[in-house]
Amino acid sequence: MPQIFPEGPARSSRAYVTLVTNADFALGALALLNSLNRSGTQADKVVLHTDAVPGAALAPLRATGARLVRTTHLPLSDAFNAAHARKALHDRAPFTKGNKPLFHTPLDNFIKLRLWQLDYDAVIYLDSDTLVLQNIDELFGYPGFCAAPNLYEDLSDFHRLNSGVFTARPCPRIFTQMLARLDQPGAFWQRTDQTFLQAFFPDWHGLPVFYNMLQYCWLNLPGIWDWHSIKVVHYQYEKPWQADNPKAEALRPLIDLWHSYAQGGAPDLSALPRAA
Repeated sequence: MPQIFPEGPARSSRAYVTLVTNADFALGALALLNSLNRSGTQADKVVLHTDAVPGAALAPLRATGARLVRTTHLPLSDAFNAAHARKALHDRAPFTKGNKPLFHTPLDNFIKLRLWQLDYDAVIYLDSDTLVLQNIDELFGYPGFCAAPNLYEDLSDFHRLNSGVFTARPCPRIFTQMLARLDQPGAFWQRTDQTFLQAFFPDWHGLPVFYNMLQYCWLNLPGIWDWHSIKVVHYQYEKPWQADNPKAEALRPLIDLWHSYAQGGAPDLSALPRAA
């Protein structure tokens, strides 16, 4: 049941991994890969992708030196897929803090579990709507599963993890255990992979928020926004490449930063404005 098809062998025992399931997220992945290359890491950069991504959207990712790994959705029951389809999930557990773009398909999120099938000793997973501002290779040495809190509104967010950045040790046995736990009768994972991973790893190791700084902290918690400390910026909810981003003006410095990386630039982080 591997269902992963890599282009060529691994070049390192460690890898940064992202997931791309459509052309929109390929745009995000290109900026992420550019930022990783700017960070100086020597680890592999891996793009898990499905057949839904056009070849023209994958070509720029391959050109950055990334290793592309074609994969498929998990073998899940019809009942599971129906419960986690976009409308069904959003009707049952609506998003009230921000807007998910129409190209976001909740079921796709579970594909990231396939990274436990990859041929690496250690991986750092990054959603394709993130940017790496400083080298974070040190995370390869962290134990087991580590993630930062889902902090973007107030201190109550600390009890939930955010699965946009996490560390993992690939292991086929763990992947098999995940599949057995994931698709139980009546299963409903409110925030898809995020809710599942917190349940599967109840003693998850906490990373500092600077390894997964959610963009809404710029709006809601400006006091913790310190460009010198931030390692990874995560554009949760609205995406910086959306033409119809309703928060574009409020998030303008972050959006401009993303576009700079997307165009292959080297932004001067010391010149970025402070959060208001």
